[in-house]
Order: sequence, then C-alpha cells, then structure tokens
Amino acid sequence: MKKASPYASEPFLVQSLINKDREAFSYLYDNYNKALFGIIHRIVGEEDLANDVLQEAFVKIWKNIDGYQVGKGSLFTWLLNICRNLSIDTLRSKEYKNQLQNQNLEDNVNNVDRQEQMESKVDHIGLKEVLQKLKPDQKILIDKVYFEGYTHDEVSKELNIPLGTVKTRIRAAIIHLKGILNVQGEQRVGY
Repeated sequence: MKKASPYASEPFLVQSLINKDREAFSYLYDNYNKALFGIIHRIVGEEDLANDVLQEAFVKIWKNIDGYQVGKGSLFTWLLNICRNLSIDTLRSKEYKNQLQNQNLEDNVNNVDRQEQMESKVDHIGLKEVLQKLKPDQKILIDKVYFEGYTHDEVSKELNIPLGTVKTRIRAAIIHLKGILNVQGEQRVGY
C-alpha cells in the first residue's frame, strides 16, 4: 500500500512551497498541471501557447507563493487565477497580436477552415438558435460564463449585477435551456 504524501495536506504543501521545497513544487506540478492546462487551453485555444503559459504560470507560482493568502480561498483557486490572468494577458499582449498578424497565408487558411468547421458543427446541433430563445439578460450571462470563460464574480463586477442575481439568472437560464432541448428532442422522436 502506497503511503500518502505529506504534501497532500494543503497547509503543509503551502508552507513547504514558501520554504522553496523543490519536492513540494514537483508534487504541486504533478497534481495540478493537467487541470490548469485545461483551463489555460480553453482560454488561449492553442496547445503550444497553452503549454508556454502553463510553464510561465508555474514560474510565477514558484516566485510568488508567499503572496498566497489562506483566508482568501483555496490554493487551487489561487493557482487558477494566476493561470487565467496570464492567459488573458498573453492574448492581450502586443507580441501575441503581432504574431497573429504575421502568420503565413497557409496557417490563416487552415485556421479559417477550422473555425468554419466548428461553427458549422455548432449550427448543426442548433446551439445558436437555442441560445437565441433565452431572455437577453440570461443570454449575456451564459455567453460570458460558458463561452468567454468569465467567472460568476467577474460577470457580477463587469455588468454591475449582484453576485446572487448572476447565479440565479444563470441557473434559470440552464433550466430554460434544458426545457427547450427536451421539447426539441421529443419533437425529433415524434412524441
């Protein structure tokens, strides 16, 4: 039977990281890199760029672990915010925008082709049409949270809506979408 790592305890892990324990950092990387990569990849949309951002994030985590405050949230939430912010900063950076402008023609054709294929898949399942059936206040929240990667808190601040209202409207929108999809499914089957 494998013995549990002492780093499995978040307080011990954090203190070990603050003490610059390389074994703790290896544990952190091994246990969090896949989840963080998934989040980064969802934001930046490119595997190579996501890997670069992930590496940059872990360097930043190593250098700034003493800035983590236990009372403000879990370690994973702190890690997630670092990765999310770095991803957004990368997309907004001048270097990234220049890189996009300087892609060769073949890359642009492939990207446009991939984008059109994705849009046709979305259109094929009728997602755009279904989302149009939501109330405008629900649609904007669903777009921001599920398609643009915003957190509920960020949407609350950006739209100047109380956090509880954001969560309630999103929950209502999801229930409404389920109802629409169930009706459409029954119509296809012939009920």
